Order: sequence, then C-alpha cells, then structure tokens
Amino acid sequence: MTLDDRLQNVAVIGAAGKMGSGIAVLLAQEMAKLKLQPANKDKIYRLNLIDISEEALDGLRSYMRAQLLKVAEKSTVVLRNMYAEREDLVENAEIINAFVGDSSAVANFSTDLKMVRGAHLVFEAIVENEKIKIKIYKQLKKLCSDDTLFLTNTSSIPISYLDAKAGFGGRLIGYHFYNPPIVQRLVEVITAKTTVDELKNIAAELGKRLRKKLVPANDVSGFIGNGHFMRDGLYAMSEVEKLKGKYKYPGAIYIMNRISQDFLIRPMGIFQLIDYVGIDVFQCILKVMRTHRGDRGLKSKLIDKMVKEKILGGQYPDGSQKNGFLKYEKNRPAGIYDIKRKEYFLIDDEWKKEIDKKVGPLPEKFIPWRALLTSVKKEEILTNHFNTLKSMNTMGAELALKYLKRTKEIAEKLVTDKVANSADDINAVLTNGFYWLYGPINDYI
Repeated sequence: MTLDDRLQNVAVIGAAGKMGSGIAVLLAQEMAKLKLQPANKDKIYRLNLIDISEEALDGLRSYMRAQLLKVAEKSTVVLRNMYAEREDLVENAEIINAFVGDSSAVANFSTDLKMVRGAHLVFEAIVENEKIKIKIYKQLKKLCSDDTLFLTNTSSIPISYLDAKAGFGGRLIGYHFYNPPIVQRLVEVITAKTTVDELKNIAAELGKRLRKKLVPANDVSGFIGNGHFMRDGLYAMSEVEKLKGKYKYPGAIYIMNRISQDFLIRPMGIFQLIDYVGIDVFQCILKVMRTHRGDRGLKSKLIDKMVKEKILGGQYPDGSQKNGFLKYEKNRPAGIYDIKRKEYFLIDDEWKKEIDKKVGPLPEKFIPWRALLTSVKKEEILTNHFNTLKSMNTMGAELALKYLKRTKEIAEKLVTDKVANSADDINAVLTNGFYWLYGPINDYI
C-alpha cells in the first residue's frame, strides 16, 4: 500500500494535545491536497481525531481552523494552481476559505477509540507514560487490521520495548515531532531492529511531504534530543547547588539561566526551557531514561521538590507560559521560585544589577540570539564571542566555558554510546529542534 493509499484513512490518538493538534493540522493539509487532485475527486478521505475530552476536541476544532487559515494565507500562489479548475473562486480570500474548508472537511472528532477502525496509519501522541501507551496499543491492535502502521511521538521510550509489549510485530516507528509541530522542522525518526521496511519507507516519504528534516536516532531511551537536553538541564541544576550557598536558590537559578541564554547565546535560558517543556514532563522523561538505561544519575532532587510542591510549568491552552522555576508576566520572567521559602522571589532592578555585577559583563561586541539568526557572519561572530570569553577573568565567562565544555561532552558520549550515528546528527537535532545557533560538538572550546 502506497503512502497515498494510507492517507485515505488516518487516525491521531491524543489529537487535542499540544503535539497531537499540530500533527492533525499537518495531516489535514496533506489529505486535502490529495483529495483536490482530479484523479482522487471520488475518493473518501478520513482523518479521525480522537481524544478523551469533548471540551478539548472543541478547542481542537478552533485551533485547526485558525492554523489552516494561517497556512492558506501564506500559500495563495500554490492554492491558485490547486483550484485552477474552480471558476467560481476568483479572489484570494475565496481560495483561502475553500482550502480551509476542504482541509477541515476530512476531519472527524470523537472520544471513541473504536473510530480508529479502518485506519491505515495511526499516529499516537498521548502522555509520555509507557503503561498508558501500552494499554492503548493493545486496544489498537484489536481494533486495527494487521497491515495498519503505527507512528508514536514518544520522546524517550524505546520503540523496541513498546512494539514488543503491544505485539505490533515491527509495525511501530518512533516519529518524534518537536513542539510546535506546525512550525518546527525537525522530526527524530527512531527504528527498532524489528521495524518493517515498509514503515521505514512510509515514514521517510511522509517526512518529505510534510517538508520536515528527518534525523535518525538509534533506539536508546531518550534518543538524541532528550538524551542531550536532560543531561544539559541536570548540569545546570548541579551548578545551582554549588552556587546556592552564596546566592541562594533564586540567585543561583537566575545566574545559570542567564549563562545559558546570554553567554551561550541560546533562544532561552535552561530553566525557561524546562518550564516550557513542563517540570513534571522533565521528571517523567528522567524516570523513563533512568529505568531503561539503568543510569541512577538521571535524577534531580530539585526537580522532585518542584513537582512535590506542584510547581510544574507548562503552557495554558492559549500558549502562554505557566509559572515554574520562573514566574512569568506577559511571558517574560518576573520572579524566581525559592524552594526553601516556597514562594516566588520577585526580580527588581536593584537585585538584578547586583547579581549581574558579580557575574560580570558579556563580551564587548555581544550580539543576542535573535539578531544572529539571519546574520551572514554568524560563524565569525560566534567564534569571536567564545574567544573573547576565554580572555575574560569573570565568573560569567568561567561558568559559560564550563557549560560549553559540558554540552560538548554530553553530545560526544551520545555518539560513543551509539545513541546517534554521528556528530552531524546531534548538531542537526540541537540546531533544528532546539533552535541553537551552533551544535554542541564544535571547535569553540
């Protein structure tokens, strides 16, 4: 069965979630494009979007229409060609509305898992909990045909383990989209030794159609993205423990968040990133990796305390940031959680100025992440930035260079441990999935 055939009937489990909703939009577009081809005008296309909450599915309907409208508005030239035979569509607005309507028309919404019957492709994007996933998989195996192919958005659970527990016989592949799937180009593709060739080929072809950058990762818990991110975060927390005696928890967290964002020129600080992902999600992934890798070092007392206090981070349905390590006002850090006092310490200019003075200045010709994104001199500027740090005798420069060295060590070990096939694959994940300006395996340190 070709990919075109399989895209006639597709299901997304966990469709109303953060990842599932983005996957749903991507698939709706591709299925609508197929339906609009003259040879397919009489074929029926079904995108079955399944979740446990009717309220969440209502939100998904609104989200999909809004996102499909954005996509259509950016693609009017392509859409004009697709609707060339429709003489009734003249204005751009008419064509845009037609595509939004055609894309929405393929979608069916339900809380009933039985709706998956007949699906040729099933995408799973539920909570990162292996017991829940396996329970759902066993139900899917009973409901679906023996030639149905399954793609899981898991970011940490080994595919061979899930496939064996579900009894899929190699019909499961790891297809890890990055958040948000509509925007992020990266998809980590994880195959087990038993993964059937047909599924590998379908996954590769689908990636091309969705215009994604596919990076292979080996079937080791955490894969490349979380294999690096978890250890990167744990390193920052170990430095916080060293700094808290002198600067207390708020000061130590502020320092390491600033070091990772400004001194390492990343899109956001490490603690902002953990908040964005969700502190409880971070803890869950650590547990999965610790269990499957047998590495007891993949644990954080600080993370455990935050979860116990129900300070979890994450996002609200509208995409705004929930409070976590940092307190947010209009999505900007305004405070830092003091785990000892169990309350937020509010950042004021005087306190910030005092901490920044102890950290020391940035290199004289510092250029922030956003300004460097499109710079044609990016590599030259980055080289000069880190060379300047090496010549500075400040706490900030010392912490930044230590952090830079540690991120490289983490990445190199992922290659040594055969999690990644190459340094290029690791760098591709961090630059495309995490929007770093440079890969962790570099010559800056």
